Amino acid sequence: MGSREYTQEPILNQLGESIRAISGLPECRTVAKKMYSNLVRRIKLLSPLFEELKDGDEDLLQDGIVKGLELLTVALHSAFELLKSIHEGSKILQALQLEQISIKFHQVTEQIEEALCQVSYTTLDITDEVKEQIELVHTQFKRAKGRPDSPDLQLEMDLAIAMKERNPDPSILRSLSEKLYLRTLHDLKRESLSIHEMVIAHGGFPEERFETMSYLLKKIKDCVITENPEFDAPESDKSLVKHRTPVIPDDFRCPISLELMKDPVIVSTGQTYERSCIQKWLDAGHKTCPKTQQTLLHTALTPNYVLKSLIALWCESNGVELPKSQGSSRHKRSGAGGSECDRAAINVLLQKLTNSNPEEQRAAAGELRLLAKRNADNRVCIAEAGAIPLLVELLSSPDSRTQEHAVTALLNLSINEANKGTIVSAGAIPDIVDVLKNGSMEARENAAATLFSLSVVDENKVIIGAAGAIPALIDLLCHGTPRGKKDAATAIFNLSIYQGNKVRAVRSGIVPPLVRLLKDPGGGMVDEALAILAILASHPEGKIAIGQADPVPVLVEVIRTSSPRNRENAAAILWSLCTGDVQCLKLAKGLGAEEVLKELSENGTDRAKRKASSVLELLQRIQVVDS
Repeated sequence: MGSREYTQEPILNQLGESIRAISGLPECRTVAKKMYSNLVRRIKLLSPLFEELKDGDEDLLQDGIVKGLELLTVALHSAFELLKSIHEGSKILQALQLEQISIKFHQVTEQIEEALCQVSYTTLDITDEVKEQIELVHTQFKRAKGRPDSPDLQLEMDLAIAMKERNPDPSILRSLSEKLYLRTLHDLKRESLSIHEMVIAHGGFPEERFETMSYLLKKIKDCVITENPEFDAPESDKSLVKHRTPVIPDDFRCPISLELMKDPVIVSTGQTYERSCIQKWLDAGHKTCPKTQQTLLHTALTPNYVLKSLIALWCESNGVELPKSQGSSRHKRSGAGGSECDRAAINVLLQKLTNSNPEEQRAAAGELRLLAKRNADNRVCIAEAGAIPLLVELLSSPDSRTQEHAVTALLNLSINEANKGTIVSAGAIPDIVDVLKNGSMEARENAAATLFSLSVVDENKVIIGAAGAIPALIDLLCHGTPRGKKDAATAIFNLSIYQGNKVRAVRSGIVPPLVRLLKDPGGGMVDEALAILAILASHPEGKIAIGQADPVPVLVEVIRTSSPRNRENAAAILWSLCTGDVQCLKLAKGLGAEEVLKELSENGTDRAKRKASSVLELLQRIQVVDS
């Protein structure tokens, strides 16, 4: 085929806009500053190329060059998203995940360098100066690709000490304050808000990591306040510095009472108040935010868990006794359905779910997702309020984030045994399967986990299998993220306990990818693949399909080298394959199976010993026949 030609203007406009957007990003003030600044600087240097091409007389570009420019467009979009996330994200989280962030910068650098490889400068009608500059930039990207940033070992040590020791050396906290750019109370308040927004936006945020971040933030904040008592502090705090009483940070005070908050909650404007104070304000008939005077969109009060944790840590380190909240949930009977305030908040969220405003639906589904994850009482209360049918409706939302929130909220609610029946009765399974097939990767992962949770009930295994879940789970098993593959494998295993689903899985082509996973120890899916193959091997169709995938060599190797449970499953599969199959027995014998099976029959688990002994008997019989 001859080369095609493309009009250059749209793609050059897009590239120019991407570079302008990246150039307009603020200066980085996080531990990723060096990587951030280097990437922005190099991308800016590409600008003259597109400006000169756009201003040139040539209206058409060859398809090979356009392909490179298209790849570059994608790469620059990835770069912008990464840089933006660094600027807006938590500084402490970036410090804890610096290695992962370095990998992301390296991946973006590789993307840009590979795209530039597709652009042949010698065929472009550009000046020698621009050509030299682009070649120089390309060389810089090539060097950066081959030389990832070295880890900051001192930062890693300081973080480890700050997390481990109750009272670390102040010099370590000072160093962290400097390196993380958490130098003023304004910096620290922004960091606190950033952590809180992240917890709200991502309901699945790991609790342990959140606690670590809060703990570090509290220690750094105390260090900043102790060493700079008048720096960025409000007048009310400055007067207290002279006394021995610990200074209460301004953002720990309720804006209404000016007292230390013990149960902080967030209103719809984003402001935080002590629950009892804002509740009195609302009960008095006020419909505005006391601090901003903005009209409240709703009266739901969302617990500010981040701030509450920070306040508790501050109190502990300063010897301040935090009064217990009246009606604290810890004194309530578990399973009572939550407090009246929680019920009121949930009812408001349910009203937002029925609203035609997509943004309100998304926000409400996200908050319910978080509440359902939080504790057992909330799961009961949310279901009793009638949220499940409304969340099921949102599974078909065109907004991907709303869909993610809805399916994850149902996953969290399904932890409660009674809720499993309610979810299925609401007709959720076909919609969950549809999300599994067509949703975003996060939604697909959580849909798989939800199906696993529901399949714990035996009759649901039949319904889920009949709804077409198994082919979609197999697709996730083959093409998902590591977490997605694990979720898919767990669901497939549980569903395959039902005979009909074994047949569905085999006929949907699950065996070849499972054997491929088995042959790839580095993929981290050997345990799951063996467990599923062991359960499929008990069915005649499963046995035939597994035998056709040539698994015997890897099964013998697993029995020789793997974990006790894997050796047990491998022996069970080998026994199924060898029973009644002389050729399979001969193959196993030729691969040295006899030796490893003898060892397993002496040192394996009880089931492994039985299976190993059974295969050894079959091998002995074939020897008698051959002789």
